[in-house]
Amino acid sequence: MIEVLAKLGRGPVFLAGEVLDCVITFTNPLSASSTSASSEMLAWASAQIHCQFHASENRVALPPSDGSKHDVQAENETVFVPNRGERGQCILSTPPKILFCDLRLDPGESKSYSYCETLPVDGPPSFRGQSVKYVYKLTIGCQRVNSPIKLLRVPFRVLVLHGKATHCPPCMASRAAPCPADTLTFFPGLKDYQFPQDEAVAPSNPFLEEEEGLKKDSRLADLATELLMVATSRRSLHLYNISNTRGKVGTFCIFKTVYKIGEDVIGTFNFSEGDIPCLQFSVSLQTEESIQEEFQRRRGQPVSFTVHARHQESCLHTAQSSFSLPIPLSSTPGFTTNVVSLKWRLHFEFVTSGESTGTCLVRGSQSEAVTWTGVEQMEVDTFSWDLPIKVLPTNPILASYVSQFSSTNSITI
Repeated sequence: MIEVLAKLGRGPVFLAGEVLDCVITFTNPLSASSTSASSEMLAWASAQIHCQFHASENRVALPPSDGSKHDVQAENETVFVPNRGERGQCILSTPPKILFCDLRLDPGESKSYSYCETLPVDGPPSFRGQSVKYVYKLTIGCQRVNSPIKLLRVPFRVLVLHGKATHCPPCMASRAAPCPADTLTFFPGLKDYQFPQDEAVAPSNPFLEEEEGLKKDSRLADLATELLMVATSRRSLHLYNISNTRGKVGTFCIFKTVYKIGEDVIGTFNFSEGDIPCLQFSVSLQTEESIQEEFQRRRGQPVSFTVHARHQESCLHTAQSSFSLPIPLSSTPGFTTNVVSLKWRLHFEFVTSGESTGTCLVRGSQSEAVTWTGVEQMEVDTFSWDLPIKVLPTNPILASYVSQFSSTNSITI
């Protein structure tokens, strides 16, 4: 028996372009004093990163894929196929790396190997939507002599700094052939970024001595965090008049429309200058998941909405009000592939009085002590409004705190 333990060095969340570092330990758990103790042998072990794509058959129409190649490989138990048994298509994979060949472990002995790989910058982000899913995994395969291959899968999350992905099904396009639905990037790719020669200018930690490769990777993460901070810290007053067909209801104020996951979306209302009384309002933070037209199962099929936070308030005779909606750290920033597009928005719903004037109160008594009460029935109008916003990634270390994935995974073979 051999225990295989894989541990991600810095948590289960990464930015595209970062280096994933994983320490893989092989242990023969039996002690030398055990009566049944004996040496264990492994023929080989290899590791590879891959991204699985799965689409809902009810919502997405993809052309049939040629799976014959994978079927032939699956019959040969000596071939390392990381996505064997997985649902969907493998749309992105890194070159496999051999960890060792012919490993012998005496009772109580263990050996550790380090696996490092740069995550592709042109892949989609991790996403579990109503129509499609993009799932990243590090798969470690190992085999005893004359035994089937055993696979240890380590799921992790990838955040992207751009709004497009060129490695997505069904075209399986190469990096040199971008998909037709590509959009402008939010940021340039960081992989080929030329750092300044002046070390004082570049982000760095003066208290740590790092190897050059690790330092560059750390500086990539620091640079990405700095770019995100700059993009989401710019504030400018945005004022919107809220009105229906009969007149002005109030004004809405928001100071920015670009956010990072984990931030709060804050807005204020001013109903004091409105001509139409507002009885109630609600604000929902939503994502809009839409399938590109050429891959829709039914032409003109509706988009899918997911509500991440909601605020509702009764506001009759309220001069000013506000709301604060948190963007979950576990949510996916906006992105676009050739199959699906994810956008963020604020969805407003207003309930207004059908009467242009009046206090919506009635006098309950003519005596010296006057009591005012609300009317039992009144005519109302309702209308809605959508405000698009942009949601970008955040520091992957921060996102790791709420990740559903574990940094440590193991199997016994």
